[in-house]
Amino acid sequence: MDREQIKNILPHREPMLLLDSIELENDISVGKYTVRGDEFFLSGHFPGNPIVPGVILCEMMAQSSCLLIDMPGGNYKTFLSGLNDIKIRNTVVPGDTVTFKCERFKSKGMFHKFKCAGYVEDKLCISGEITCAVIQ
Repeated sequence: MDREQIKNILPHREPMLLLDSIELENDISVGKYTVRGDEFFLSGHFPGNPIVPGVILCEMMAQSSCLLIDMPGGNYKTFLSGLNDIKIRNTVVPGDTVTFKCERFKSKGMFHKFKCAGYVEDKLCISGEITCAVIQ
């Protein structure tokens, strides 16, 4: 799925659409984003040494996770409702393509839980659990 197809599912738009592509299979997603260097969140984090903020990496994982939720009727919104055991291991900088692997491991009612990890090449940059809520 490319950015335009992702927009048919997620309500996010530029500058907050933080996925370039995603592949979905069963309860696993693989989302990708290439950091261009001109993103709004880099200008002050940090001048002369731009690093993608951890909270932005969490949002990228959440967007990758939410695309796994497919509700009947298609008239719903997903919201990030929890972050657990988030670990930031390495930096993500302009020019990097970060790949997020997310797997749904639990669903109960409106809540869906995912185990996620973000990599640049084979280097683990972020990992943790994301919880998303579905509102219809």
